[in-house]
Amino acid sequence: MKSSKLIMGCLATLGLTAGMASAQANVDRDAIAERLKPAGQLCLQGEDCGTAASADVAPAANGNGADSIDGGAIYNRVCMACHETGAAGAPVRSDADGWAARIDQGWDTLLDHSINGFNAMPARGGNPNLSDEEVAAATAYLLEPVMDVPELGGAAEEAPAEEAPTEEAAVEEEAASDEATEEAAAEDGANGDAPSHAGIDGEAIYNQACMACHMTGAAGAPIKGDADAWAARLEQGMETLYDHSINGIGAMPPKGGNMSLSDDDVKAAVDFMVEAVQ
Repeated sequence: MKSSKLIMGCLATLGLTAGMASAQANVDRDAIAERLKPAGQLCLQGEDCGTAASADVAPAANGNGADSIDGGAIYNRVCMACHETGAAGAPVRSDADGWAARIDQGWDTLLDHSINGFNAMPARGGNPNLSDEEVAAATAYLLEPVMDVPELGGAAEEAPAEEAPTEEAAVEEEAASDEATEEAAAEDGANGDAPSHAGIDGEAIYNQACMACHMTGAAGAPIKGDADAWAARLEQGMETLYDHSINGIGAMPPKGGNMSLSDDDVKAAVDFMVEAVQ
């Protein structure tokens, strides 16, 4: 009888241990997937991705309108390439002198320019799927350092405190994704004659850092897929195109304004654009 109880106890312990190990494995897989998940994505007009984009930038479920939208996250994805570098004459965020004359026009005028476009700046920063409320939230984030922006839904004062951890988490996730991509590219390069950036998703980088100008032609950028606009540039050779994209030329800032991109990331994005006209 004692032996029977001992055996049953051992079997129960083994079953419990196996169940805990399986649960832990599932947690580990979920954690890895979360760390490698991209920080965000841009949607092209006509694509059925507006709902997903809204979910990324408006995680709060206890409010309506711009008060529940992360303007900093939208700015980082859509506006930063020009407003952190001054590309195409864009006023740099936090540059009070650069914004002085524009601030005199008032919030309503600046928001109208952001929504409908103005000079070299395309409407909605080149992302037609952004709602007016999302553009307003990004514009408010852009202007906060240089002017008193109006309250958006009554929660504008709380937004900066909430943005900090959100942006930090996005940077960590993006860094983890970039590291995994670069490791995969390095392995591919070691196994053959393919370039070091062969395993990098150039389309994803294009959507993140290049689309705002190269989809709209802003600041004279050649539009992706326009063979005539690219003809003279292709004659310069890929190495020259890589150099211009990495170091900047004319109105185009180095690395599209996103200095966190590696040289190989930029080359992959260039390859993606060139493939569309070859």
